Amino acid sequence: MDLNELIKYKENNRLEMKKAAGGLPKSIWETYSAFANTNGGVILLGVEQQGDTFRVLGLDNPEKLIFDFWNVVHDRDKISVNILAERDVRIETVDGGKVIVVHVPRAKLQDRPVYLNKDYLNHSYRRSGEGDYTCTKAEVQSMLRDAYGETQDTVVITEMGLDVFDYETLRAFRTRMDSTRPEHVWSKLENNDLLYRLGYIGRSREDGGLHPTAAGLLMFGHDYEIVKVYPDYFLDYQEHFADGETRWTDRVYSGTGEWSGNLFGFYSLIVNKLTKDLKVPFKLAADGYTRLDDTPMHRAIREALANSLVNADYHGKRGLVIKKWPELLEIANPGIFRIPIEVALGGGVSEPRNSVILKMFTLLNIGERAGSGIPNIYSVWKEQGWVRPQYSEALDPERTTLTLSFSSANGNGTRNGTRNGTRNGTRNENLSQADALVLEYIKAKKPETATQIAEAVGKSLRTVKRSLSVLQTLNLIQKIGSDKTGHWEAITEE
Repeated sequence: MDLNELIKYKENNRLEMKKAAGGLPKSIWETYSAFANTNGGVILLGVEQQGDTFRVLGLDNPEKLIFDFWNVVHDRDKISVNILAERDVRIETVDGGKVIVVHVPRAKLQDRPVYLNKDYLNHSYRRSGEGDYTCTKAEVQSMLRDAYGETQDTVVITEMGLDVFDYETLRAFRTRMDSTRPEHVWSKLENNDLLYRLGYIGRSREDGGLHPTAAGLLMFGHDYEIVKVYPDYFLDYQEHFADGETRWTDRVYSGTGEWSGNLFGFYSLIVNKLTKDLKVPFKLAADGYTRLDDTPMHRAIREALANSLVNADYHGKRGLVIKKWPELLEIANPGIFRIPIEVALGGGVSEPRNSVILKMFTLLNIGERAGSGIPNIYSVWKEQGWVRPQYSEALDPERTTLTLSFSSANGNGTRNGTRNGTRNGTRNENLSQADALVLEYIKAKKPETATQIAEAVGKSLRTVKRSLSVLQTLNLIQKIGSDKTGHWEAITEE
């Protein structure tokens, strides 16, 4: 194994080293389950860590250990599924000693949860930090929902009738659809016919009647009806000042009774709020008279919002929360990616959690089935020279957070043409991408610990600690209070 590769896996909490002196360690199977149910990883047998270095202990009879390993992996009384190919388990000679390397991939949706001892409720594991932990009941249920052949929003809710819909929201959708696709064959359909074609109502096998699907309830239902099926359903949009002292300057959230509280109503209310501060270059349409106010940045932010609504697990905790600061946008939804993040970033693969909801956004030319939406967001940010977007995942409860910074990646300025606040104008021009991202997060959130920052920006704890040291050296940040109870703040321009 290449040392740099080991360090990379270690920093991303995807490396487990075991001595294996007396045979296969019992904890190897918990780690196998944990890596399979999280983001994959590497198990090394015959290696231990000493400080920042790796020490090879070597194995006397690695062939026997591999034989025993395969016997257990294929035993359905012990392991629920084998997700390994022969190439994933091999013997390597490192520093004169023999080591077994086991590459555990992230399991496919239909195979999760990967569990032990025929007991998925009590013996499913995940990886958090550098350790394995037993999955909660909610995490197991989430994986089981994702393993189901059809996406979550296709379910017909037979105990509800069509009176759950807010038809004002549906009327607003139809208006927008007619504007986007004026000649669409569905534009003349009656409401119920349109909802049926969209997959927002379905016919029950039990009584033969029409009922809302989960997608229809979420997209067009009254929020007081939605929470009957999704008790933790909540939508929240907040705008904040840069000073971090004011809780919010503008807020839109469900459950107030002042608006429908459904997904399309939420999208319609906040989409322009998200983009109102973007600079729009003066550009005329082909007719030479009409100004074009829609830019790639506007479209990318709409895409990011739609992605969050489409991929949220509405059975999950804490709801969908969007926070906006002058130079930072944070979009967080319950549920983690159904595919590895690196696959989603690569594009070409689409695994939406709510495919019927996605259908509505595609009718409005928002959202992509081909899996190009996320790469497009990254491409737009790169073209603008802004700090690279960051997706991060958290467990227990499961959440996915997208952090979009509107600050220059090299510290030269922001989306409004102003410099990032520095006293001498040069301290932060050579910051790394990670340093700049940490700085922007500290400006917006005033976090207490490096661990909080690492989870929010999607970087390893070691990387964040290194960035904090750099930013302190450049006099860009300071710790207010004690190391245990204080918080980080950016040093503002005098």
